[in-house]
Amino acid sequence: MPRRKAQDEPQIYNRIAVLRAERGLSRQELADIVGVHYQTIGYLERGDYSPSLALALSLAGYFEIPIDAIFSLTPLPPMSATLYQSNSTA
Repeated sequence: MPRRKAQDEPQIYNRIAVLRAERGLSRQELADIVGVHYQTIGYLERGDYSPSLALALSLAGYFEIPIDAIFSLTPLPPMSATLYQSNSTA
């Protein structure tokens, strides 16, 4: 279960809602896949909770992308911007 973020803890940004929507998953479905309560997914998406390492790894494993493509200490650019950058440098 994720732990509530402490006042002095940095904000962790994530793309969980975008990734979930791309796959047509409800919060409940994603929660069942990674073994947490559906409300936990909502708390994570809103940044109310920081994920445990185990949960972050589970999410990265399910979505088959690196953890740093899901979570960041700085605001994440839109996925389209990330894809455009990688395609223009190829």
